[in-house]
Parts: sequence; structure tokens; C-alpha cells
Amino acid sequence: MRGMSDLFASAGLQNAAPRPLADRLRPQNLAEVVGQEHLTGSDGALTRLLAGKAFGSLIFWGPPGTGKTTVARLLAHETDLHFEQISAIFSGIADLKKVFEAARGRRAAGQGTLLFVDEIHRFNRAQLDAFLPVMEDGTVTLVGATTENPSFELNAALLSRARVLLFRALDEAAIARLLSRAEALTGKPLPLDEDARGVLVRMADGDGRASLTLAEEVWRSAKPEEIFGAEELQAIIQRRAPIYDKSQEGHYNLISALHKTVRGSDPDAALYYLCRMLDGGEDRLFIARRLVRMAVEDIGLADPQALVVATAAKDAFDFLGSPEGELALAQVTVYLACAPKSNAVYTAYKAAMKVAKENGSLPPPRTILNGSTKLMRKIGYGEGYRYDHDEPDAFSGQDYWPEALGRQHLYEPTDRGMESRYGDRLAHWERLRRQRRGEGE
Repeated sequence: MRGMSDLFASAGLQNAAPRPLADRLRPQNLAEVVGQEHLTGSDGALTRLLAGKAFGSLIFWGPPGTGKTTVARLLAHETDLHFEQISAIFSGIADLKKVFEAARGRRAAGQGTLLFVDEIHRFNRAQLDAFLPVMEDGTVTLVGATTENPSFELNAALLSRARVLLFRALDEAAIARLLSRAEALTGKPLPLDEDARGVLVRMADGDGRASLTLAEEVWRSAKPEEIFGAEELQAIIQRRAPIYDKSQEGHYNLISALHKTVRGSDPDAALYYLCRMLDGGEDRLFIARRLVRMAVEDIGLADPQALVVATAAKDAFDFLGSPEGELALAQVTVYLACAPKSNAVYTAYKAAMKVAKENGSLPPPRTILNGSTKLMRKIGYGEGYRYDHDEPDAFSGQDYWPEALGRQHLYEPTDRGMESRYGDRLAHWERLRRQRRGEGE
């Protein structure tokens, strides 16, 4: 099949075949790559590597449509390396062996190979390990592309032999430049008014290839002299699904953003990230569970009602379902973001767990153990116990800690919200405790 395609290429037949706009606009040099100036600009990381006449293996990490494949092709061209491309989705160990053997043959003939591996995170650990020897001996210069965080998806041995370069989602200015290039190439303007053009740019969601695909759809849909407004554009082009994989990094990034904006008391940002997750199809009960967690971890006793509101929102969603129940999630998100914040209980819990694990199975003092049998009472169980309700101020001040451990101080209330009252109350009880031990104020 490769020989046949090469024959067609040499005859120029492929030039007559229809080509997607994104392919026709593919940059011919690094300077034409848009949106990645930190890599391809005059002082960009790749520009500096090329100026040094040599570069090692690389991992390109970034969202779809940001130019990873194009840049890899341009690197091969700039360095006179043979460009070989495979996809981890369709390749196995047998395919890798064939690619490596061909690269060894080229190396023996004096030519290096740039091996571009798309979706490299799809390879398993054994497959990734197969790259190590050919990277080390220079048989191939590996350029792997991934949309997932390499720290989680690639093994440490491979990462130690490659430099990770981050590709950024294209901003609106970069998408606008792509659309202008498309208009220049086709010789016709996009039939969109100013508002609709802005909507199209935002629909691309930072994906350059998607922006050009959407532009092609607009041109195909427009009648002569027709100009689309924003509403007409949205009716013609069904909105692209957000770039959000519930099982991958986007999932964790957005739930982290939601949690931190609630913690940071920014209800507007919290609502935005909530809606990003809802729009992306996230499991609503997963969101509800995380909101309950925020209520206890970041608000705690500064507003004990927060936990009640959060669990009620979860129950409301269970009862109403989607989409009506999503408003309950929005309500609790705003409530939690506006609530006073305290992690004092969370901090005290971790401290208590540390003390419990480090000190073994210490028995409580016999004073507070139930003397339910004659023998137990004989050895002191329950002896000297003071029933707090019968004491002045309903407070005995007795010591409840294991004798071998001594009294510990774990919970430190903040002065925010309801928790400030608990701080005053605990201080009062501590004064009473000292008085009743004869320690004075």
C-alpha cells in the first residue's frame, strides 16, 4: 500500500483529491505555527533547540488541535531526519519492532529517524519500555504526543530520557489568525457578522483544527450573499462537545477548580466551574458528593448548617433528577462559597488520627469505664466518675485521656462564623477545668 501511495504522489494525483482545510493550511515552517510562540517564537524553546543543531527526544503535551503533529513534521524537515509516524491506538510490539528495524537500516545508511508517536499515553508499560534502548543508542529521536498529563500516564524511565514541552490551547487571537488565513487561502470571507464570528471562535474551544472544520461547515451551509448572525450560526452548526474527558485529567482539573473556588469564597467562579462540569456530562452525584466534602472540610463548624444544605441538595437532586435537580447543586455551590470558612475540624481530625496511630492501644482511664460486673468495680472501673449533669455548670472538668498519653490539644477553633462561639466556650471550660484542679486562672 505504501508503494502504491508513493506512486500516486509522484504522479501528482493526490493534489487533485479533496483535502480538508486544516491540511491545506498546514504550516510550512515553525514561524507559521500559531498559538505556540513560547515554543516556536524567536526565543521559543524549540527555536533554541534547533539553533543548537541537535535535540533529544521530546514529549509534546497539550489539548487536541494545537499543532503537535505539525511541529513534529517541521522538526524532522528542519533537521533532515526521516519522519516516521505511528499511532499508539493502532500499533503493538510487532509494529514497533518493524519501525525500529527500519530506523536501524536508515541509521546504518547515515540518516536518522524522527519517530512521532501519536497518543503515546495509550501504550502500556511494556510497550513504553521498548522505546528505551532505541532512544539511548540514537536509533530514533522520539517525539511523543499526548493529551494527558505525562507525569501520570508515562513511566518514569521514558520521562527521564525525554523533555516535556507544553502545547497551549489556542487563544481567541490565534483562532482568529487561522480563520483569516483560511479566508485568504480560499479567496472568500466567512459569511458571518461580527458577533457570529466571535461565537465561532469560542466554539472552537482552543482547537485550531476544529475552528477550520467549523469554518468549512459555514461555507458549505451559506447561500450566495447570505450572512449568518450568532443565533443562525448556532442553529446551523451543532455545538461541539466540550473538551472534557470524565475519566482523565480534565475531570480532575475542573473538580479541583470547583473545590478551590468554593474554598476561596468566589461564588461566581464556583458557578462557572460547576456549569463546565455539568455541560461536560459529569456525573451529578459525583459533584454532589464533592460539595458535601467541601462543606465538612472547608466550612466545618464555622457554619454547621453547610453540611445540612449540602446533603439536602444531594437529596433534592436524587428526587428531581436532571435537569431540574441541577439547580439544587447550583444553590449549594453558591451557599458554600459564601459561607465562613474553617478547616479546624479537618486539621484536628488529622492530628487526632496521627496521635491515635502513633500511641497504640492505650486504655481509657478506669474512671470513665463502665463497671458492669463486681470484678470490674473491684479493680476500679467507674470509680470516681462524676456525672457532668450533676456538676455546677454541667461541667465536671475531669480528665478523659489515657494516663500514659496525657491531655492533648487538637481542635483549635477559628474566630469565623459560628466557630467563634465554640472557641469562647472551650476557653470557658478550660478556665473551669483549671479552677477545679486547683490551678487558679
